[in-house]
Formats: sequence, C-alpha cells, structure tokens
Amino acid sequence: MTLTIARRRLLLASLAAPATLLTTAAGAAELPATPECRSPGEATPPQTAGPFYTPRTPEKRNFRADGRPGKPMVLIGFVLTRDCRPAADAVVDLWHCDGAGVYDNAGYALRGWQKTDAQGRFLFETLVPGRYPGRTPHFHVKVQRPGGPLLTTQLYFPDEPQNRRDGLFDARLLMKMRSDAGLPVGRFDFVVG
Repeated sequence: MTLTIARRRLLLASLAAPATLLTTAAGAAELPATPECRSPGEATPPQTAGPFYTPRTPEKRNFRADGRPGKPMVLIGFVLTRDCRPAADAVVDLWHCDGAGVYDNAGYALRGWQKTDAQGRFLFETLVPGRYPGRTPHFHVKVQRPGGPLLTTQLYFPDEPQNRRDGLFDARLLMKMRSDAGLPVGRFDFVVG
C-alpha cells in the first residue's frame, strides 16, 4: 500500500521544517534531529555494508511497491555537511531485508537510492525490517554528497530488545521514532565529510 497523495504531501511538507525539528500535521509528535549537528559536526559513524549489498540499484522512493512482507513505515531525514549545512544532491542508497528477515539477493526489492533536495532532505516509503539470526532490525545505507567521501553505515531502532545482543549495534546510529496515525516514521540525519 502506498501513501495517499494527501499523506505524502503532508510528510513532504513536514520535511520543510527546520533541520532541528520535524512534526506531524497535528503537531503532536516531534522528531528532533539525530545526530545533533554542532559546528563543526562529528561525522556519522561508519559500519560494514554486510554481505547483501547490490550495486547499481534503481532510483526509487517507494519500496512498498516491491510487494515484500512487512509493516509499512517511512524513513526521513537530512544529509548535512560537517559544518551543519544541508547537502543538496547527496545520494542516499538504502537496502534492507523484508519483515520476515529475508533479503532479495536476485533483484532490487527493498533496494534503491535517491538524491536529497536543496535542503538536504530525503524520504523513503518502506517496511520495518525483520530480525534474522544474529542481527537486530536495521537498515543499511550508503550516503555521499557531491565531491565528498562515501559513508557506509547502518541504522537501528530504539527500544529493540535484540540491540544488546547484536555485535554490530551502535547506539549513535539509533533513529528517532514516532507514529503518524499508526504508521511508524523514523528519522536520522547523516553528517558527512
């Protein structure tokens, strides 16, 4: 199920908020920036790409159209430079397993990239990734601003019991979460060199 046009416009409009705060239309739930960027900002920590990376993925925002099992969610955020300026036209490449913990290693389901807008914003309509042996739910991400180094990292969900047992888990890579009419919305702001 894709977002309705009205809800999509609402979420995109919420991205127009200052980089320090995103809100729902009702203003009830707020997602502060993560990580907080202070000039000069500390870069987002790198992590392994893992064994399931596929190069040359398609440009796409809507992963739900791939028809894989899982609970719908939205991932939003900004790409910022180390001096806390928006990184326009940065590539954000996302991939993850489906809700059953299975990666599509034959095609491009739950894999794709997009460029940030002039304010450094991105938005993916995707699914909550499942667990699989040894790993807590997570997203894999590669981020690169024009002319900058490539950041490869992972994002994690707060309050996930398996975080403590995952040897790769890094609390600095926790997303901020909120619910928008039952739809989970995660936010992470990447600070890149």
